[in-house]
Amino acid sequence: SLSPPLPPSPILTLSAGIQKNLPVTRREFCLFYQVFRHGDLTPQEFFPTDKHKEVARQHGYGQLTKLGIQQQYELGQYMRRRYSHFLSVVYKQSEIYVQSTDCDQTLMSAQASLAGLYPLTQGQIWNPRILWQPIPVHTVPLSHDNLLYLPFSHCPKYNELLRETFATRDFQRQFKQYRDINNYTLPVWATRGVRTKLIKLSELLLQAEFGFHKQIQKSRLQGGILLKTILKHISDARRPSHQQKMVMYSTHAATIVALQMALNVFNGKLPPYSACHFFELYQEKNGQYTIEMYYRNNSLRDPHPLTLPGCKFHCPLERFTHLVSPVLTQHWTRECRI
Repeated sequence: SLSPPLPPSPILTLSAGIQKNLPVTRREFCLFYQVFRHGDLTPQEFFPTDKHKEVARQHGYGQLTKLGIQQQYELGQYMRRRYSHFLSVVYKQSEIYVQSTDCDQTLMSAQASLAGLYPLTQGQIWNPRILWQPIPVHTVPLSHDNLLYLPFSHCPKYNELLRETFATRDFQRQFKQYRDINNYTLPVWATRGVRTKLIKLSELLLQAEFGFHKQIQKSRLQGGILLKTILKHISDARRPSHQQKMVMYSTHAATIVALQMALNVFNGKLPPYSACHFFELYQEKNGQYTIEMYYRNNSLRDPHPLTLPGCKFHCPLERFTHLVSPVLTQHWTRECRI
């Protein structure tokens, strides 16, 4: 049995010079690919004594807040500014493919980002009081999501690796310092120290899920699946007949951590709301394709350039693929067996 099925391969646009097999006289931008975390959301669950349950009952559990909508809209605006030279001003179905996990907050985040990415032009306005247009966002049920909704728990081998991780001395040593807050009902006046501990505990658990112990083996069963899909789409970009320019994945913190663990570039910090890891594909003057990676985890700062270990920042596509090959599996179901 092969690895989980891939979504439809996006079609990536190359320059007219490349399409006609003419000499490349300058560096050509070919594609950008983004994987982002959803925006701020209402609580999904509560401590028994929480006094704010009614607020979430009115607005819904796990729903994007006004702040979350603003965060995602701003992310879309940033992408418009960054790629204004590449993307068409108006939305074109042939240029973009958008996929989200089947969760309210990620579906809403994708729509908010698209509103920022594609502000209406005069000719697109269909109602002067509603400056918005519908743009398709694709999804599959969570039970069938073998790409974005991580970790994939229906993998016995991964579950065994996770049990091994929790039993290691190193994990137990680090986990011990947080035992005093386990199952503790936090009041609204919880101190900054307690909140900091909760964040650190979340980061420790994320590292345990996708790394910490036997990271390569875990990545082959988790984040490597997403990475393999991304590389397949990037590889397809070299075919002149392809037209799509952008792929957008609306996901969760765990998805970004799993992907960055597979790439061995995770900084150990919980990805904030609207954090975005993106790839850019170029064709150099000599015809060689290169990949650049960036991580945007602060809207007030430029994205952080990320360098794949063992390569330079402008990493040749062939070299990039070779370096990550240890975390790419051809037979996911087979490897999941114990």
